[in-house]
Amino acid sequence: MNKLAVITGFLGEVRNRYMQYQSDRVLQDKFAVADRIEGLDGLELCYPGDFGDMDLLRALLDERGWGIAAVNYRSRRTGQWLRGSFTSADPNERQALVDDCRRAMDLAAELGCHRITTCPLNEGHDYPFEADYRDLYRYAEETFAAVCAHNPDVRICIEYKWNDPRARCLLGGAGETLAFCQAVDAPNLGVTLDVGHALYGRERPAQSAAMLARANRLFYVHLNDNDRCWDWDMIPGAYHLWEFVEFFYYLCELGYTDDWYGYDVFAKEHDTAETFSTSFAITRKLERLAERLDRDTVAELTAARNPARSLLYLYDLLP
Repeated sequence: MNKLAVITGFLGEVRNRYMQYQSDRVLQDKFAVADRIEGLDGLELCYPGDFGDMDLLRALLDERGWGIAAVNYRSRRTGQWLRGSFTSADPNERQALVDDCRRAMDLAAELGCHRITTCPLNEGHDYPFEADYRDLYRYAEETFAAVCAHNPDVRICIEYKWNDPRARCLLGGAGETLAFCQAVDAPNLGVTLDVGHALYGRERPAQSAAMLARANRLFYVHLNDNDRCWDWDMIPGAYHLWEFVEFFYYLCELGYTDDWYGYDVFAKEHDTAETFSTSFAITRKLERLAERLDRDTVAELTAARNPARSLLYLYDLLP
């Protein structure tokens, strides 16, 4: 069974373009919120924010015995790397990014975590003729290759997203992110499949997982939901019940069964701990529903490709 972790960035201040919904919290207060989450196994720490005081971070983790699902490397920084970090046209900025990411890898390894996940949101473009796409890919390949070479035992996971804050992110979908990883050709470079980003990008999450796993690049999973119109970071299952059941069914088939789920769910004005406790409880219910699927029956139904029969079988599983 996969373990459940919350991204610490969602335990403090959360805001959109218009409103702030939660107050900013220091690290100790974020851990205090996490203490109230039912079913929590660990955290996805955020770099650099959570790493200002390593002694304090270690003490907070040791007190609770929590695991670390991943370290979330934030490559977009206010007042820094405004034109991209992995793809900056300035070689000094790219080198600064590489050096900083290597430091994050070292700190993660010190804590016993061998996975860095990063969502390169600010790598991309807003307008036609704004950037030379060939340069963007070349710079990204060079920087990711340099980062991966620093420690082959630490997996680097690219979390793709179609847009935001760029009108078009450089790595917007599962397929193009997989192609990019294959171009870099580093065995420790793979993909974080964020279900919400997949849905927003008009993907079928189970299909994306199958494609990535075939290439041995499915490195990590984030869970949240949305209405496919925007990346709302909602409770899993709020909109896409059967897509989640199919996703969990295929994760089991693909062998992603003894790892971690990271949650980026936006609590807005509601109680943060209650929101994540509900997210965890619904995840386990969806997993149990997926476990009720008979493998032989599913194989027959997918071979027949008759949606009338398939949907009736699925709904017969419900009480």
